[in-house]
Amino acid sequence: MPRLKFFCLAVMLAPLLLQAQTSPDSSIRQSIARAVTSSAADQDSFLDQIAASSGVSKTGHDLLASWSNGEIYLYTDAGGQVVPIILEQSDSTDKTRAFRVDTGELLKDSNGTEIMIDPTEATSSDVNASLRKKIQRTLDLLSLSDPNPEARRAMVFKLGFSQKAENLPLLETRLKLETDPGVRKTLYEAEALIQLADAAHPERQVAAADSLAKLNCIGALDDLRGLSESKSASAETKLAAAKASQAIQSYLAVVNFFGTIFHGVSLGSILLVSALGLAITFGLMGVINMAHGEMIAVGAYTTYVVENVFRDGLPLSPLGIRIFLPGMHLTGWSFQTYFLFAIPLSFLVAALAGLALERLVIRFLYRRVLESLLATWGISLIMQQLFRLVFGANNVQVNSPSWLLGNFTISDVVLGYNRIFVIVFAVLIVVGTWLLLTKTPLGLFIRAVIQDRDMAACMGVPTQRVNMLTFAFGSGLAGLAGAFLSQIGNVGPSLGQSYIIDSFMTVVVGGVGSIAGTVVSALGIGCSDQVLQQVLGSPVLGKIMVLTAIILFLQWKPGGFFPTRSRTLDS
Repeated sequence: MPRLKFFCLAVMLAPLLLQAQTSPDSSIRQSIARAVTSSAADQDSFLDQIAASSGVSKTGHDLLASWSNGEIYLYTDAGGQVVPIILEQSDSTDKTRAFRVDTGELLKDSNGTEIMIDPTEATSSDVNASLRKKIQRTLDLLSLSDPNPEARRAMVFKLGFSQKAENLPLLETRLKLETDPGVRKTLYEAEALIQLADAAHPERQVAAADSLAKLNCIGALDDLRGLSESKSASAETKLAAAKASQAIQSYLAVVNFFGTIFHGVSLGSILLVSALGLAITFGLMGVINMAHGEMIAVGAYTTYVVENVFRDGLPLSPLGIRIFLPGMHLTGWSFQTYFLFAIPLSFLVAALAGLALERLVIRFLYRRVLESLLATWGISLIMQQLFRLVFGANNVQVNSPSWLLGNFTISDVVLGYNRIFVIVFAVLIVVGTWLLLTKTPLGLFIRAVIQDRDMAACMGVPTQRVNMLTFAFGSGLAGLAGAFLSQIGNVGPSLGQSYIIDSFMTVVVGGVGSIAGTVVSALGIGCSDQVLQQVLGSPVLGKIMVLTAIILFLQWKPGGFFPTRSRTLDS
């Protein structure tokens, strides 16, 4: 029975042992070791075999790069066997350890003891210009067959923009095997770029220019412009290059337009979230809350605290008292989820701050516009100083989670994940706010108070409670805006001041108390700002033109896009 168990165990472990012995990493090491110690003719054969292999690991790439750089040495052991090695970093006069290329293990003697060798005892492997060129070609071929499409695309881009005719066969071979649409498009562009540089065959240059125009290859624009202005090129070639350049420029203008609109929509989404709460509180209570920007900063700092708690903790010094918020020491995807927790916490903390502000100050200043403006302005200065005392005067950095980094491309228009997230979440916030105002008892009370506060109070509406909850909800929305802004830039005590003016402009242009007007105004101001900056070529001039347009618009329609008709506002 014991023998039977041992036999079964051996049968189960045999495939694993065989796989370990013939793993790709081990195989490529042995192939490179044999190539280093072989003759020039055999080296070509070994390199061709390595280039034809698939699944070459990073170790294989690094070893080939080390060989090309002359960092692989030959050492003759006591038995007369030549062993390719890589020396450990050390002074040239000291003995050092060496790693075998074929196994990756430390160099040992016959007894299994590590050997310390004098670097002068090792002979550098002979790498001439021809061999270095062949090794580089092998590395290029390996990159062209990399499992990652982005890695293949990057290598195709590199080979194509080198415009070397010797790379054309490599690209043509890869084109027959490639299945990814994006990589195939880059392969066609690379082939056309190489043919565009073939001055000996003008007909190929004409065909290449036409192909680049059909492919809308933005990267070829400089080459086409240079060819159209070349004195040595034929008239037909120059005409084809000029036409292709014009066609790509037209396509580039379209790409820039949609890219600008996307950035404008994302900017408008941030303005929308930051101004939505202000629109509700301003329309409901007629209170000009100059501390609304600090509610944005509260949300941003809450995100900063949550990130550090998820990581290693956060030392703070409020009023000179040193405290330490312990961290959970999370890593990987568990840490990357911190922003999902920061979003509701940002809303909650900002809402509580708004609730305290309304109970302590605002409720005594209803219908006293000037006093409320001055009081909230003073509160904003106090809150900014508190931020400095607790978090420091310098800006702090909030690292975006990995799933918000990066982007994807649609017809060369780059769409960032973080901006798409802001746009989608802004839509959800608008829908949630609309449902709150139209489908809940609190929303009914809010609309009643907006229409006529005194009559709503006579009908039994608890106006004080409605004011309190509405102000807290508006402040919570500002906190959400701060959470989003923390993913785009740094967080500092003056963060809210950068958006308070834009928020008020958004509310006034849209119509005080109008949700639909706030949406239209935010998107309009955001897109106009980005478009004018691109057209005028100056961010400052763009903002000046937007402000001028807003002033002229308010002269025409003082009530904004959707003025709210109510006895409270008319009185």
